[in-house]
Amino acid sequence: MKKRIWAGMLTAAIAAGILTGCGGSGSETTAAAGGDNKQAESTAAAGADKQEAGNSQEAAGGERKAFPAGTITMYGTGQPQYLLEYFNAWLERNQDIAAGITLEMVQTEGTAQSRERITMTALAGADDDLPDAVYLDPVNIMDLSQAGLLRDETEYLQPYLSEFVDGAANDATINGKIYGLPDAVRPNVLFYNQEIFDKYEVDPAMMSTFEGYIEAGRQLKEKSNGSVYLSYVSPSSKTWRYWGRRGLMPQANAKIWDDAGNVVIGEDPGTKLALTTLDTMMQEGLLLKSEIMEPALYDAINNQQVATFYIGAFWDEFLRKNCQAVSGQWRVMASPIFEEVGTTGAPVSTYFCIVNKGDNTYAELLEMMWHDFHFDVESRNAWVSKMEADNAPYANPITKTLLEDEFWKEPSEYYGGMSFREMEGKCLANGSKNLVVTPQDAQADEIISAELETYIAGNQSIEDAIANMDKNLKAKIGTAEIIQ
Repeated sequence: MKKRIWAGMLTAAIAAGILTGCGGSGSETTAAAGGDNKQAESTAAAGADKQEAGNSQEAAGGERKAFPAGTITMYGTGQPQYLLEYFNAWLERNQDIAAGITLEMVQTEGTAQSRERITMTALAGADDDLPDAVYLDPVNIMDLSQAGLLRDETEYLQPYLSEFVDGAANDATINGKIYGLPDAVRPNVLFYNQEIFDKYEVDPAMMSTFEGYIEAGRQLKEKSNGSVYLSYVSPSSKTWRYWGRRGLMPQANAKIWDDAGNVVIGEDPGTKLALTTLDTMMQEGLLLKSEIMEPALYDAINNQQVATFYIGAFWDEFLRKNCQAVSGQWRVMASPIFEEVGTTGAPVSTYFCIVNKGDNTYAELLEMMWHDFHFDVESRNAWVSKMEADNAPYANPITKTLLEDEFWKEPSEYYGGMSFREMEGKCLANGSKNLVVTPQDAQADEIISAELETYIAGNQSIEDAIANMDKNLKAKIGTAEIIQ
């Protein structure tokens, strides 16, 4: 069996450990398309016209090329069973080319675990056991593409780039080559319980800045006699994932590495701004210490003990599914800004990556499935409607035309008549730039998260946490590789 990778690279990838930065257990791997209008249909038609090896793929004689019977395996995180519903329906509709093909969706704990499984399987030379596709975040795309394990999608994707939201492929582009097909681009937003703010006569408009956000927390704490928390904090690695890498750090224009890859987190003013903001909320008792995505936190939400969530738009699905007692009370707005920086939440991108395995038997079929997921209006609308009825995950479309479709402006009962879909699209505006991604970030996230966890446990100050991050990053990693 032919090996296409360097054992040294793979061993390094294994040693990187569990990623606590991008990706993770939140379901952030779906994106949905828009309504049934002619404009959207024309967009889908335009996409099909561009695709030489996609839906219009035909063999000589006018028939589409059929693929051999077998099983397609995908790795997904969060709740990938809902994606399975869409793709199984796709296979059923396309029996002329997909007869005898079944789909297996393997749920992993996070994108880091997906990367580790692929790395270990490839290192063992068991190409036949590799998945055909995997949903990944930028850090893990970096690792696997460097090891030669992801298909180069540059030529295939290039004709479509102008039809997607700006920068949709940026985080999957390494040295000018694109290793992932855009799946979702979701902003970091601020969810807030309007009924709580009304009850205690606190104006949510003040939360447009972080200074006002913290002040709102102070007022809620005082007026509720300490029964209402501004938000939550996890005692685990998820604090770095959601408050740090995805939230406060990019909004504060913080840096782990400088342009040469040197560790600068210890003296970086953006890091100090980001983490001392978290420290202020911690020291003033504004955050409920509770693990995210666990029953205890959902109970607190349903009991109106938590007023806001500064987090990715994916949190919508968890609220709808687990917190129906407060349906109609929640609203969403753009993330607060640091006035000295002036940008809102950084978007989180996920990608559908085709794995290099043998002859990539189903590579073209997977590209066709991805294409329809973003351009077939009728099938996407049907799937999204079912997801909403089931309180299941879906995200905004990432094609420009579909974002303007009326389907994505429909009001939501859960948000008191506000259109969450429309707001999610609007919150992509004025977003912060994400932290620079390096091949060393998986290991760096472990180091940084460990210090934050010690801080959350009350065993060191935030100043000591930052100093220890800096010291340990320098000792265990040294200089990171900055890849353009």
